[in-house]
Amino acid sequence: MLSTTTGYQTRAFLEAAQKLGLGVTFGTDRCHVLEDPWQDGALPLRFEDPEASARQIVDYAQGKPVHAVVSLGDRPTPTAARAAQRLGLPFHPPQAADICRDKYLSRQRLRCAGLNVPAAQRYRVESDPEQILATHGVRFPCVLKPLALSASRGVIRADGDSEFVRAFRRIRELLRAPDVRVMRESSNEFIQVEDYIEGDEVAVEAVADHGQLRVLALFEKPDPLAGPFFEETLYVTPSRLAPEVQDAVTETLRRAAEALGLFHGPLHAEFRIMPQSAFNAASPHERVWILEVASRPIGGLCSRALRFYSPENTKEHITLEELIIRLALDESVAAFAREPQASGVMMIPIPAEGVYEGVEGVEQALNTPGVWDVVISAKPLQKLVPLPEGSSYLGFIFARGESPQAVEQALRTAHGKLRFTVSPALPVLR
Repeated sequence: MLSTTTGYQTRAFLEAAQKLGLGVTFGTDRCHVLEDPWQDGALPLRFEDPEASARQIVDYAQGKPVHAVVSLGDRPTPTAARAAQRLGLPFHPPQAADICRDKYLSRQRLRCAGLNVPAAQRYRVESDPEQILATHGVRFPCVLKPLALSASRGVIRADGDSEFVRAFRRIRELLRAPDVRVMRESSNEFIQVEDYIEGDEVAVEAVADHGQLRVLALFEKPDPLAGPFFEETLYVTPSRLAPEVQDAVTETLRRAAEALGLFHGPLHAEFRIMPQSAFNAASPHERVWILEVASRPIGGLCSRALRFYSPENTKEHITLEELIIRLALDESVAAFAREPQASGVMMIPIPAEGVYEGVEGVEQALNTPGVWDVVISAKPLQKLVPLPEGSSYLGFIFARGESPQAVEQALRTAHGKLRFTVSPALPVLR
């Protein structure tokens, strides 16, 4: 099981593996100087060097048989793909895992396949944004983004020249931050500029099973994501989109997975559905635009919004993590389907930069009809940084209900009962 040191999902995957009676060895990118600093037998890997890291896993497997490789998040996936290939285990091919890590290369591949993707160009991070405007020209509105960061980190909309210059410089500073530079990713030497696509945004959780796509859930994002930043808050499923539009999303993802070469494992994809008014009698397929296809499951604790049942046992559900582990073991997961109830999650946004002191109203939020859990992941005295520089949330709210509308309302009502105390962060004097 490959993960970074800060992955939210590690515990959920470990619990799923233990439920199945599996032994687990972690591969992480933690300290490489100390020998087993956490005393858990984890392999110390460098995810920026997937070839060398894969060799370490193969060497380990000579002494202890490995039956499956599971990757949590974006960074470990190229390592997992190479290790699985050398061990003869089903996974996405290394080339597919690599291309999904780079938003520019994946855009090119999808465009060549005839799919709708925003027109994009990339520029070296040290480029002069004013010179870019003068020599290349930029269509507005546009979106600037890093190539390898996730969860909308560093993604900024610009509607004119001055906003473009400020956004480019702001992303440059983010990419020079220590926590980003330590990744040593070559794609972080570029900033991508692409057309802004108007419309509602949806996310799809799916798996590829030996090349066959299987959609697990289509999430709506009810809050408008129009910029200047793109902080995701609400995920609600099932979708209330027209059936023909949902079919178009599924078919577009199938074609995208095929174009990218994704073969076996989880997929998480993001789409924009352009409004009907933007076209003249457009078909649903023309309205579906791909923002991203990642060879990983949904991040954070959001997977807890999903439960799956098999026809043989409708009384006991399994988690997304268990489904992914079963798939990695090459078991059939075709019989599992998402629960009939609507469900959703709110990623509690950070309202402003500061130091987190505490929260009130958790019990009241838990008593909201439909809400079944509230998780505050922020820790006392933790420095909070909102998007576009930040990479975390205050916590998560989970709800189920008879309809997507009921779930959305429950999440919003519960959030309204929470009162966070955040003190201003003191400036550092130099």
